[in-house]
This record gives sequence, structure tokens and C-alpha cells, in this order.
Amino acid sequence: MDFIPTAISSSLKFGTSGLRGLVVELDGVPAFAYTRAFAEILKEDGSAAASGYRVLVGRDLRESSPSIARLCCAALKDAGLTPLDCGALPTPALAYHGMRSSIPAIMVTGSHIPEDRNGLKFYRAEGEIDKKDEAAILDWHAGLRITSVPEGARGFQAPTPDVDLIAAYQNRYRDFFGAGALSGLTVGVYQHSSVARDVIVQMLESLGARAVPLGRATSFIPVDTEALREEDEVLARQWAGEQRLDAIVSTDGDADRPLISDAAGSFLRGDLVGAITARYLGADAIVTPVTSNSALEAAGAFEQVIRTRVGSPYVIEGMTEAARAGAEAVVGFEANGGVLLGSDIVREERRLAALPTRDAMLPILCALGEAKEQGRALAEIGADFAFKAAASNRLKNVPSERSAAFLKRLEQDQTFREDLTGSLGGVAALDGQDGVRLTANNGEVIHFRASGNAPELRVYVEAETQERTETLLEWGLAQAERQVG
Repeated sequence: MDFIPTAISSSLKFGTSGLRGLVVELDGVPAFAYTRAFAEILKEDGSAAASGYRVLVGRDLRESSPSIARLCCAALKDAGLTPLDCGALPTPALAYHGMRSSIPAIMVTGSHIPEDRNGLKFYRAEGEIDKKDEAAILDWHAGLRITSVPEGARGFQAPTPDVDLIAAYQNRYRDFFGAGALSGLTVGVYQHSSVARDVIVQMLESLGARAVPLGRATSFIPVDTEALREEDEVLARQWAGEQRLDAIVSTDGDADRPLISDAAGSFLRGDLVGAITARYLGADAIVTPVTSNSALEAAGAFEQVIRTRVGSPYVIEGMTEAARAGAEAVVGFEANGGVLLGSDIVREERRLAALPTRDAMLPILCALGEAKEQGRALAEIGADFAFKAAASNRLKNVPSERSAAFLKRLEQDQTFREDLTGSLGGVAALDGQDGVRLTANNGEVIHFRASGNAPELRVYVEAETQERTETLLEWGLAQAERQVG
């Protein structure tokens, strides 16, 4: 067979959720080679044989995703496996089918990051790969030494599944919530370029709500639920002012992170959405990263609050430990709003099977379900948790080595830390679990953390008022920029 040589890039890396990098560095040999490496670990441990040598491949709506997905399918075929092209669909829909059918999967998506980047999310039949699997993929990738892809790989057409994955995903929630669960609600759906933009409309309408499609885009928009674009906030307020809506809902690019606004067009923080979801589902244990609001422990709504590093693999690990320790209803969520189910949930004699991967649909439906059942506005429901005012932002294009040096010094050099934070009136507590999270004597929080998905240094703050968070965030960004700029 003839081969087409393509340059290999060493800048691609595994972050908080999957392999990410620039499209020009992924769309070629790397996509093919990393998929071949994944295929080898599936064959090595018997997973491939157990799944009938089938692997699901899905994608989001980025312009580069179809090409990368074809390379993934070609690589699986090259490894002796049978790829099934699932087309464009939400990441949790792909994961749900893979887990319930015991088939590994690959999702081609860059999630919320700009369109010039993309990525691969790998799933075993049991769910998301863990850090050990990532290390095994890297080892196989290095050992295979692939420097070219077979001619015709970009045009390879894999067969499609004989099951409607999106319908199965929708039925999961239709069966749990029940017909008419959202009747009487009018919900705006900010469609932009979310791969779930039509799925959400169909789901809401099937549960009795009136869905109003809004803002459908013809090109990719990088909606980051942790760092909203000002234009998205303006649009939400505009839509809320133009018509009577109970909420506006949306997701990031691959629909594993929700975006929910109240009737006034003000977006709820992702960790607040997670808390509302967990309460609606009757969770006795929640698992969430250190970046989620510190008021969760004080809310009194949950028996256990377990903190982890940022990233779904860590939340999944925490959920597993909580279940082993005896928790019966385990819900995990991240500050971006993505909810993971660590156990089956039973509510009003309906059972929802565990789905330990980030999902946007579940928190959207739970938040709306809570509003419907209580007959209260989302803004009022959110106020129940008495969250501290919080804000976050990031410094872009910060080399990882600069972020690492700053964070190490901040954690280990007390004199440097005291000089840097002197205006806060002293540090009462330091958490180095993921970056450096400082709690001041007055209860304010400032957290510096290197992004696992992009060359960025993120800054998170909490204070008593929104005005103070804006001042504190501006101060934190300025301090960080002086150190890493």
C-alpha cells in the first residue's frame, strides 16, 4: 500500500478531558497514530474481543471534525477493528450507547475551545479512560512510530450503527422525567453551533415545554461555560427582554456542559447548576473539583461533599470511592456545569441508570424540573444555596512551564506568597490539590490554576459581593500577568 508522509507534532497532549491541540497538528498522522495506539490497548487487554471488535466514532460540528473522524475510523480498520461511524451527536449520547452496549468509543471534539483546535476523547466500554489508560496510549504511540497514514485514509467510509443513538439518549430522559414533566414552561434554546442544538429542542418539546430556538449559527462558536463571551450574555438578556421565557438553555460544542439562564437572561454558574441538579436527584454525596463554590459545604443540602482536582477522570475516581464508602445516590459535577452520575438514581419509582461522564442534558432537565415542581423562578431556586459571588477569567498564551514555575513558588515560598497577597490581609488556608487555592482571613478566595486543555493560566475568585469579585479578579489577573508575562 502507498503511504502519504505527514509531519508529526509533539505539542498535542492529554488535558483534563481527552487529547487536545491545534487542528493543523492533529488532522493527519497524529489522529491516525493516537487512535491506533488506543486500538492496541483494547486488543492487548481483551476489550476489543469483548466488544466484538467494534468501536464507535462520533464528532461535533467543527469544520475539521469529519476529516479527523475519518482518520480515526481508518486507523481502527487498520488495527483489525470495526469502526462504526455515528456521525455528529452529543458526547454523552455516544458514551451512553457505548456503556450500555459494552462498546469502546472515540469522540472527535474540542469541546469549548476555539475552532482552530480539536481533540479526541477516548472511552472504554465501561466509560471514560483514566490517567493510566492515557499513559498506556502514549506508550503505544511512541512504540508504534507511525510516520505516515495509508493512502485513502481521509476518504475512508465506515459503516453506521444499526441503532439510533440519539433516540436512545432522548428515551433515557423521557422515561425518567415522564410525559408532561415540563408542561407550561417556555424555554429559549440558544442553538449556536452546539451538536445538541436540535436534540435539546426535541427533548424539551417531548416533555411538554414550549421550546423557542434562538441564535443558530452557520460557523463554529466556542461557548465556554466557565468563561462566557460578553456577546453571549448580551444576547441572553436581549432575548429575555423580547419575550417571556422561563429560562434560556444551551451547551458547549459537544454538549457535555450546560448553559442555563434565568428568566431575566442572567446565566447560572455551572457549579450552582450542579448543586440544583444534585438536590433534585436526592444525592447523598456530591463529588466536585476544588474550583466549585466553597458554599457547597455550608449549604447543608448534602451529607458528603468530596473535592477533587479539575477534570472528569478525577471526579469519576471520587464518585467510585464515595460509592464504595456506602453513598447510595452519588452525583458528580464540575464548575463548568457538566454532571456525572456515579450511581443509579431512583425518583418517584423511576430509575435513571448511572452515566459516569459529563452530560449537559441532565442538568438542563433537572433545573427546569425543579422550577416546574416548586412553581418558583430559577433565580429564587439558585438563591437557596447562598453561593458566594464568584468570577473567573484566564490569561491566554501562557507557556505551561511559566505557569508551573509561578504556582510552585506561590505554594512553596512563604515570603513570596505573603508579599503577593499582602493586600488580602493574610492567608488562612492553602489548597495545593490543583494549582494554588488561597483562602484569606476574611473568607475571600483566589485560586490560580494552569489549564489542562490550553496554554492558559486561569484565575478563580470568591467574595461577598459581585463588585468585590470583579475587583479581586482584576487584581489576581494583574498579579499573575506580572509573574508569567
